[in-house]
Amino acid sequence: MKIFISGGAKNGKSMFAQTCAKRLAKEGHLWYLATMEPHDSEDNARIERHRKERAGWGFNTVEWGRDISAHITETDEHGTYLVDSVTALLTNEMFDGMSGVDARAAKKTADELISFSKKAENVVFVSDNIYCDAAFYDEWTEAFRKGLAEVDSRLAAECDIVAEFCCGQIIYYKGAGIL
Repeated sequence: MKIFISGGAKNGKSMFAQTCAKRLAKEGHLWYLATMEPHDSEDNARIERHRKERAGWGFNTVEWGRDISAHITETDEHGTYLVDSVTALLTNEMFDGMSGVDARAAKKTADELISFSKKAENVVFVSDNIYCDAAFYDEWTEAFRKGLAEVDSRLAAECDIVAEFCCGQIIYYKGAGIL
């Protein structure tokens, strides 16, 4: 089973994703694929909050902040993976801090995540909805928004369930009621 969950910050998507992953997992095959590479105290606080939220759930945590294809051979084929988050992974791939924006990052990230999802029995993807405002952005931010839209739409096409969290409510676009 493949599940894609999107939504705004602090809407409940990570907790819902954890619940989905726990329901799907076989004993000893529950993985949390952490993708955030912290850059400041706010990032560290978010990582710590997520660690506390999943404590006692039985997750084995792996930290793969980039280059998912390099880890595909390590994938537990009977495993259930919670990938949190697609947004952080794309950020790591797209911006290396040295050379600006990597225009190939969205395609690479989507390709790698789709290949990864075909290796594991179950995958739950978490991504952030950053498309609802009407502001104008600089070139880098707009490139990121377009890149994330590409990754999200490709993952959603591959998934059995596609859902969005908005104001704490879940909206199903695909696969409602099959889990």
